Amino acid sequence: MDKKKRAGEKASEFVQDGMVVGLGTGSTAYWATLKIGERVKNGLNIRAIPTSVSTAKLAAELGIPLIGFGEAETIDLTIDGADEIDPGLNLIKGGGGALLREKIVAQASREVIIVAEDTKRVEVLGAFQVPVEIVPFGWEVTLRRVNRLGGTAVLRSAGGQPFETDNGNWILDCDFGRIPDPATLHQALKMTTGAVETGIFPRGADRVVIATEAGVELLRREG
Repeated sequence: MDKKKRAGEKASEFVQDGMVVGLGTGSTAYWATLKIGERVKNGLNIRAIPTSVSTAKLAAELGIPLIGFGEAETIDLTIDGADEIDPGLNLIKGGGGALLREKIVAQASREVIIVAEDTKRVEVLGAFQVPVEIVPFGWEVTLRRVNRLGGTAVLRSAGGQPFETDNGNWILDCDFGRIPDPATLHQALKMTTGAVETGIFPRGADRVVIATEAGVELLRREG
């Protein structure tokens, strides 16, 4: 079985009847949403809040009931992916461009389960560039401010045009090298005028479902 599929399907087992569930975005979270949709067809009673337009479309096709935050103050469980995971379960997310909605959903959740292949585990974050969602106005100024924090930022593009998020914003992909203190860098980026949100999720997972060639490993955050 594909490792992404194995991780996603294992994580879906944590979903229980009556829950409000956050549905993540990305190629591994996709498999969790598929499995949840299958369980809904077999009688599982849940409501879900998606983290992107693409996930909302998939969930609707699968018959998963969708709601907004006006109908639920708290999410019981969110299943999402990550681009990097360090030993402290700090994350880099946003390769798919949904980082702002993913963080809103994650911070409203009682528990966040991250699904990933073993290749996403690193000793120190930073090999994957940090996405930073920014407002389009004055983006060049924001880029220069981000670079003053010690990074090298590049505007993400798609089809020769700036990549646009579901929120109508743009993304800077920022190379900071090794990031031994993710929380401090996250705060510095958040204080940058023009930056909306960062792809650094300090202590962003309660559990991680890691798929390997041999099977599935479960990690849990300490403290």
